[in-house]
Amino acid sequence: MQLHLAGVDGLVEHPVYAKSAVPLTTTSGVHAATIAEYAVTALLALCHRVPRMVEWKGRGGWPPDAERWPLFVPTEVRGTTLGIIGYGSIGRELARMAKTAFGMRVLALSRDPSRRIDEGYCPAGTGDPDGSLPDEWLPRAGLMDLLERSDVVVMAAPLTAETRSMLGAAEFARMKPSAYFINVGRGATVDEGALARALRDGRLAGAAIDVFAQEPPSKGHPFYALDNVILSPHVSGFLPSYDERCSELFAENLRRYLDGAPLLNLVDRAKGY
Repeated sequence: MQLHLAGVDGLVEHPVYAKSAVPLTTTSGVHAATIAEYAVTALLALCHRVPRMVEWKGRGGWPPDAERWPLFVPTEVRGTTLGIIGYGSIGRELARMAKTAFGMRVLALSRDPSRRIDEGYCPAGTGDPDGSLPDEWLPRAGLMDLLERSDVVVMAAPLTAETRSMLGAAEFARMKPSAYFINVGRGATVDEGALARALRDGRLAGAAIDVFAQEPPSKGHPFYALDNVILSPHVSGFLPSYDERCSELFAENLRRYLDGAPLLNLVDRAKGY
């Protein structure tokens, strides 16, 4: 069964997942590039104070000259350290963009750092098929090390029993006050209350959040009151050609199935992705 989505966390109680041995394959990799582009866009917007520019445009004027520097001096991206939690198709394409465009140092956190080859769907010219881009690979036990050393942390891990509430108050406290956090994985991997408090109290410079534990989040959600946060309604993976690319992947998996060859993006039910 070829699914029309990348994550399977919403299917764990469905009979086809929980009580069946039918092979399941996902569309992981189909929208990796556009999600990675979103992460880069959000990072640049935060670093170059784009939300503040939009705010001042709405005011219909410019700030006084004495305020322009403190309001709009950017955070430099080139040469900084990017920590990627979950080095799957999204993380690999993000690493490629970060290294080639901005000369960033990449730390990759993976469930099994010894498995560096990407065995999933990876369009030519994208991603990191051989796993050569990270400057360092870290295991799950290296999470705090990654958080302490990164200037930007991107959550791109799937939602599993192991990653649920993976980042909480203790983890955000280990990040640099100048660091940015971007979540394009799943909302429930993060303690949203702890993240909101860290952002409110200035213990993080800013965040971009595309996924939430409850979607849509309630009207009183603390993220809405923060001016150092970019919120988007779970759209980072939107792609005009999504159905076409999914069909191409399905055709390839069908060919492999009929030939008895290994399937792309085969779900490991024990791992949850």
